[in-house]
Amino acid sequence: MAVTSEATTLWNGDLRSGAGTTKLDSSAAGEFPVSWAARAEGVAAKTNPEELLGAAHSACYSMAIANALADFGTPPQSLQVTAAVTFDPAAGITGSHLLVSAKVAGISEHDFERIAVEVKETCPVSRALAGIPITLEANLA
Repeated sequence: MAVTSEATTLWNGDLRSGAGTTKLDSSAAGEFPVSWAARAEGVAAKTNPEELLGAAHSACYSMAIANALADFGTPPQSLQVTAAVTFDPAAGITGSHLLVSAKVAGISEHDFERIAVEVKETCPVSRALAGIPITLEANLA
């Protein structure tokens, strides 16, 4: 069964001087202020589409690698996954870099690296981001 998740942004004003809020409708987990300055210049205390995309990518990758490691017979004790999504105002979204630190008993570095790379290619958010480079640094802690 397919699940549809929703978020809504209410924007006021033009691009450069306007601002808005993005609300996570499906989960009711929060409402976040957004602005062009936060996106193009990295203004503190406001989010941007790339940070939200990074949240989606890191959560999806975490779930997918946890599943792949369990299927391999070595479920993770813990995973920390950061997705750093880069935005250039002239070029748009230019990449996502996954930084993974995992505690996994009984797995070799070689097998862990192979699984980490495979999951980078197959997690649903990675597939949705197929138009941009996705890089990976994955290490056993």
